[in-house]
Amino acid sequence: MELGTERIRKLLMQYSVPAIIAMTASSLYNMVDSIFIGQGVGPLAISGLALTFPLMNLSAAFGAMVGVGAATMISMRLGQRDYDTAKQVLGNVVVLNTIIGIVFAVVMLLFLDPVLYFFGASEATLPYAREYMEIILLGNVVTHMYLGLNAVLRAAGHPRKSMYATIITVILNAILDPLFIFVFDWGIRGAAIATILAQIVTLGWQLKILSNRDELLHFRRGIYRLKRKIVENILSIGLSPFLMNLAACFIAIIINKGFKEHGGDLMIGAYGITNRVAFLFVMVVMGLNQGMQPIAGYNYGARQYDRVLRVLRLTLYGATLLSIFAFLVGEFAPRVVVRLFTNDEELIALAVTGMRLSFIMFPVVGFQMVATNFFQSLGMASKAIFLSLTRQLLFLLPCLLFLPRMFMSLTPWEGSWGVWCSLPASDLLSAIVTAILLVRQLRRFNTEISTNNHA
Repeated sequence: MELGTERIRKLLMQYSVPAIIAMTASSLYNMVDSIFIGQGVGPLAISGLALTFPLMNLSAAFGAMVGVGAATMISMRLGQRDYDTAKQVLGNVVVLNTIIGIVFAVVMLLFLDPVLYFFGASEATLPYAREYMEIILLGNVVTHMYLGLNAVLRAAGHPRKSMYATIITVILNAILDPLFIFVFDWGIRGAAIATILAQIVTLGWQLKILSNRDELLHFRRGIYRLKRKIVENILSIGLSPFLMNLAACFIAIIINKGFKEHGGDLMIGAYGITNRVAFLFVMVVMGLNQGMQPIAGYNYGARQYDRVLRVLRLTLYGATLLSIFAFLVGEFAPRVVVRLFTNDEELIALAVTGMRLSFIMFPVVGFQMVATNFFQSLGMASKAIFLSLTRQLLFLLPCLLFLPRMFMSLTPWEGSWGVWCSLPASDLLSAIVTAILLVRQLRRFNTEISTNNHA
């Protein structure tokens, strides 16, 4: 009920701060693996880990489709006081994550080597990528369920518990990583085992919370049968993040292949480091978005459009400030950051150059992410999907295909510069398109508000 009555600033702090902490912890969770693998296994292992990004994005695409779709549905149904449907959504999340998690893992394990070669692996990097992904895929159901139930907890009014779940996972992973890599000498496989074990422990805690009958949303008999309407709504709303992650998978493949052609295995490792650092800031913005999502979804369902606009405005301010900070780090302190991952001077030099190039347009990234998530939070799936795909396919893909060759033929720089510069170019162009769509939607809201005031 507080989502429709409490002050917006207080609500956004209440919901976004735990989400930001959780998402920061989640990105650190990924960075911890990269740092320990880089320092404990070697620079080629970082390249091998970078090759798994497309496959991880593909897995995340299916997880996000269920988790984000369910979270949005729950928020909107709670805003409409349709508690029975919200409970049914919880049961459907469990079943969908189980089915999708098993099917995805089995298919990928059967074709793992060909998939990794397609993603840009070489004879030198394939063993690292394979060892890591075999363990991750065996625990794929756990990962999907852990992420899905965390989204449900957040949407059901438990942002702190969602935050604690992520923090527990990160702490356990940070403890187990050095133990398995340095003490047990399990190499990159040890990092993967640490990841899955940490998620198993946290999933057990989540299941305990949602088994509490005092909770509005809890496990009970009769909610696990898949209902066509609920599944269709979950998947249609979740289609936007699904396509965004799917596009990210496809783009990561093109980037890896571009760097392999124009720079070699270490260039892929440099991109892996840069991507991890960028991901840290992106995840913090996603935390802001997750704080905005239940507030915007609830008030949109309750037709309180003035509150929807206020939460959007505050989220945009915060995301833009954060994006500017990321820009400053990427441009003025890249060497300090890169040295956390590796002591290899050649890899450091490549990653520093790449970070400076790819972070040039970072100040507009926060705005684009918030606006896309805003449409998604209101159930406007088609607009969210369009904006999600604009950066990846409409702008980034053509840049990746043509800029490397343009740099090689028209400038004194190598083709790898064209790959790096494709990232900021697509950020700028997609932000312009996003601004146009957002302005149009805000005008409609202002018209609705004026009509309600006169009525």
